Amino acid sequence: MKLVLAEPKYFKDSMSIISELVSEVKIKVGKDALEVVAMDPANVAMVVFKLLSSGFTKYEVKEHVEIGLNLNNLKQVLRRANSDDIVSLETTDDSKFKIELKGNTTRSFSLPILDLDEKEQRVPELSFPLTITTQASVLAQAIDDVSVVAESVTFLCEKDHLFIKAEGDLSKAFIDIHSDDVTAIKVDKADAKFKAKYSLEYLKKMISAGKVSDKVSLHFNTDYPLKLEYKVTDRLLLSFILAPRVDND
Repeated sequence: MKLVLAEPKYFKDSMSIISELVSEVKIKVGKDALEVVAMDPANVAMVVFKLLSSGFTKYEVKEHVEIGLNLNNLKQVLRRANSDDIVSLETTDDSKFKIELKGNTTRSFSLPILDLDEKEQRVPELSFPLTITTQASVLAQAIDDVSVVAESVTFLCEKDHLFIKAEGDLSKAFIDIHSDDVTAIKVDKADAKFKAKYSLEYLKKMISAGKVSDKVSLHFNTDYPLKLEYKVTDRLLLSFILAPRVDND
């Protein structure tokens, strides 16, 4: 297997974002894409990453390859890549993952390939009655705003409004994102209302995916998992599934 990245930032930034949720991953390299599906240790959040073969200048894969890696080690190496470096990824005969950074100089790093016996992670089949598409910065600002006052956030959607609110012991934050030229809100039933609560600790890690795409689509339902999707056409998909927080009262 030998892969040469057309735009290293997509792989570099995505691995950095994923490393905030999981410490080790199994990277699967198939004929059409490099993929990661991983669940955080608390089984609260899942990340699904796909970097399409069209995002590489060279994509040589003779057979399906699975590469277990420590993400912190990988992140440290990728940090050494400059924006204009040519980055090559390769597996070697001695079970190493080789990363070559070629710019004014050529730098090579080898990481051990880990034998991860984690069970196969399957992406759950979820059905959503609503889709909200907006600028990644709009969602990021809202999450940053509400995180000032609380540790969890409630999403409410009705008609052409997404309300994001949080309540602490004494403080409250309330944000109204309405359908306009920037934000599109599509619901199956015009008069339906949806409400769910999620952890801000996880959301703050997920919204950093705004580094790889300036658009985000958000899907949820009442007391149901949340799905965030960041896409770059013909390049990548980085999506997250977050379990809801259900109040016991």
